Amino acid sequence: MFDAPSLIAIFATFLVAGAVKGVIGLGLPILSLGLLTAAIGLPQAMALLLVPALVTNVWQALSGGSAKAILRRTWPFLVMATVTVWIGTAVLTRADLRLLSGLLGLLLVVYSLVSLAGFRLSISTSQEVWAGPAMGTVNGILAGMTGSFGVPGVLYLQAIGLPRDMLIQSMGMLFAASTLALAVALQGVGLLSQELGLASSVALAPALAGMVAGRRLRGKIPEQRFRQVFFASLLLLGAYIIAQAI
Repeated sequence: MFDAPSLIAIFATFLVAGAVKGVIGLGLPILSLGLLTAAIGLPQAMALLLVPALVTNVWQALSGGSAKAILRRTWPFLVMATVTVWIGTAVLTRADLRLLSGLLGLLLVVYSLVSLAGFRLSISTSQEVWAGPAMGTVNGILAGMTGSFGVPGVLYLQAIGLPRDMLIQSMGMLFAASTLALAVALQGVGLLSQELGLASSVALAPALAGMVAGRRLRGKIPEQRFRQVFFASLLLLGAYIIAQAI
């Protein structure tokens, strides 16, 4: 299915995305999705990220020792973010892929601008009752349509004031659950072939290698500067995807 240059691009994409995740705790799904969408198309990119995203995020979700506390706090959000993925995937099979690629680019741009600006929502405990399910639903539908799990999910997890370690672990839980739901949904609509599944499994090796390397670099690189470079690069990538779609 993929020629040699495409395989090299896939390997390099997951190596870099894994390294970014190792340094700042996020970035593998959204960075690999953006780069691969620009190179080979949205449905194929969504399928390729499944195994690396699932394994690395399960790893992240199980690290930290706060899983029970996070689930008690965020389960309505996580449930809705998971069960609504199929709605977005149903749209994926019917909508113009150029429009959905453009939507992905827009999500990358918005996510980058919000992160660079340091914007933070603030959601009180009483507001979590309705905000969690509502934002989970939006996150799930967008994940099914574009493969992007971060908007508005990460913004919600930041807004409820989780400590840093719990925030990173909760993002791993969100991304792992969303990835598993996306795999089931893509299989259900015939967008996950054996060839793509095999290629996604092979992509796990560079993703893990990059993640290990990123963890080793974490203490040597100023995280704030690294995050600025990452989100600036993500902003340019999103703009490029929008231009491609147009």
